[in-house]
Amino acid sequence: MSFVIIGNSTAAIGAVEGIRRYDKHTPITIISDEPYHTYSRPLISYYLGGKTTEENMLYRSKDFYEKNNVKTMLGVKAESVDFKKKEVILQDGSRIPYSKLLIATGAKPFVPPMEGLGKENIFNFIKFDDVKKIEKVAVKGSKAIVVGASFSGLKAVEALVHRGVKVTVIDIMSRIMPRVLDDTAASIVMETLRDSGVEVLLNTTVEKILGGDRATGVLLKDGSELSCDFIILAIGVRCNTDIVKGTELKTNRGIVVDSRMQTNIPDVYAAGDVAEGYNFIEDKYMEIAIIPNAYKQGETAGANMAGACKVFDKGFIMNSMPLLGLPIISAGVSEQREGISVKTVYKPEKNSYKKFYIKGNNLVGYLLINDVDRAGIYTSFIKDKTDISAFEDSLGSDDFGFVSLPKALRKDKMLKGEVV
Repeated sequence: MSFVIIGNSTAAIGAVEGIRRYDKHTPITIISDEPYHTYSRPLISYYLGGKTTEENMLYRSKDFYEKNNVKTMLGVKAESVDFKKKEVILQDGSRIPYSKLLIATGAKPFVPPMEGLGKENIFNFIKFDDVKKIEKVAVKGSKAIVVGASFSGLKAVEALVHRGVKVTVIDIMSRIMPRVLDDTAASIVMETLRDSGVEVLLNTTVEKILGGDRATGVLLKDGSELSCDFIILAIGVRCNTDIVKGTELKTNRGIVVDSRMQTNIPDVYAAGDVAEGYNFIEDKYMEIAIIPNAYKQGETAGANMAGACKVFDKGFIMNSMPLLGLPIISAGVSEQREGISVKTVYKPEKNSYKKFYIKGNNLVGYLLINDVDRAGIYTSFIKDKTDISAFEDSLGSDDFGFVSLPKALRKDKMLKGEVV
C-alpha cells in the first residue's frame, strides 16, 4: 500500500494532512519538478519585491515531510501515468508504483503565439524559479514590459515598482482585470498604478518581440515599438493537465472530479488548480484557482485516499490583492447577469468602492476596494447562504457590522465564532 502525490504545493500538503488524519503509517511519496521545500506561491511577488525571504515563504516547517513520513522526490519530473499498471513514469523512464494517486500539478502559464518568444530575458511569473531569474535583471532604473494586466501580472508590476523598475503594462482588454473590476473599480486601480509611475496600454497586443538573442522591446499591433530590458508574460494560466493528455482520464479545461475529488479512474484523485471542482455559487464544476480551495480539495482527496468519506462542495472564487497600498478583495459572482441585482457604494473622497451582487435574498458576490474591513462577514453570508433581506439596505454602509444583523443571526454567528 502506498500513496503517491504528483505536485508539492497547497493541494499536495492538504492531501498529506488529510491522509495522516486517518492513516498514520502508509508511506506517502511526493514527486515534484521543482527542487524546493513546499512554499506559498502567492509570496513570489513579495520575494521579488524584497518584502519577504525564501525562509519565510515556506508553506510548512522544514521537518514537515519527516514528521509525516513523506518521501520526497524533488526536482524530478513525472512524465506520464500508466493507469492500468498503477505506475507514475518519470522523465528518466523509471516507474513509481501507487495504490492511490493524487494529481496536483497545478497550473501552467498561458502564452499565445507571438514572434520572438525564444529570446533571453523573457519570463513567466508563476514559480519561484521565475522570480529568481527576474531578480537578476530587475535592477533599479531598468525598464520592463509586463504583458497581461491579470492578477499575477499586477502583482509582478507591484514587485518591480518596489525594485525601482520602470514598468509598462500591455493588455488586449479595454480595462484591467475585466472579470473582476467594472469601469469605476478599474479607474481607481489605474490611478494607483499611474501614481506609482506605471504606464498602462490597453486595447493592444504584442505582435513581435524585438531583439537578437535577447529581448530589447516589442512591436505592438498598431505598429509602434517599445524598448525594454526584459519582459514578463502574465497573460493568464491554464490547468496543467499535460501529464494525462491522451489517456482515459476525463478532462475539460481541467481534470474532472466529483465532490470527493475522485476522477473517473478508480484510486486516482485530483485537487488544486489542475482540477475542476464544484463551485456552489455558480452550481457547476470549474477551476477555482485560489489557495484555500486548493487546500480544502487536497485535504478532502487525502482523507478519501485514506479510507474516509469526505465531501467538499463549498468551493467558490475569492481573491485578496493589496496593490501598491490599495486593498482589493473580491468573492463569488463578479458580473451582473439575469436574476442578479447589484448594489454599489462609491465614495470618491475616500477612494472607496463597494459592489454587492444579490440573488433573491442571498449575497452571491462582492468587490471591495480600499474599505475591506467587513470582508469576513460578507464572505460568511455567501458561504452560509444567509438571508440578507432584513439588512440588505445597510450593506456597505460605514457603520455596518455585527449589530446590523437580526438578533437570531447574531447569536448564530457568535456560536460559530464569526463575531465582527
